[in-house]
Amino acid sequence: MTGTIAKEIDAFEDAGNPLDWVEEIFSVQDWAFDRLSEDELTIHITGKMGQYRLHFLWQEDYSAMQFSCEIDAVIPAGAMAEAARAMAAINADIWLGHFDIRRDMNVPRFRHTSLFRGMGGSGAEHVEDLVDIALNECERYAPVFALLSSGKPESSVMSLALMDNAGQA
Repeated sequence: MTGTIAKEIDAFEDAGNPLDWVEEIFSVQDWAFDRLSEDELTIHITGKMGQYRLHFLWQEDYSAMQFSCEIDAVIPAGAMAEAARAMAAINADIWLGHFDIRRDMNVPRFRHTSLFRGMGGSGAEHVEDLVDIALNECERYAPVFALLSSGKPESSVMSLALMDNAGQA
């Protein structure tokens, strides 16, 4: 998705509401989404490793957009300590955003908040990059969260799941 969609969308001089850019990006892709309010948008996407729920929340007072990408996994209460250790290891290597667990549902998600005040050029490219980064990180670590959702995995299995891949099988 990187760069291709944003070029089809006019450059905006004022950030305004970046959810309008998100809406345009998904419309160009012909993806169904729910604009829950002027400040909130949700979409479900199927990736290589499963289903993801992307949620965008605009906070005009701060000119900031919070973005999260939930992984289709539920972490059982007995695996929460192991999940915390895994996320600490994962987050130490992530440059932008972080993983946490949504407390009300025990669902892992990638989260990032971006400031948009004073943004020149196309904010659509910025939003497109955020979505690409989130989906790539979720695809990269979905196996870890799948293991965690299965119960309490052995630490040796978790160590393997946390390793970076050097190629493809």
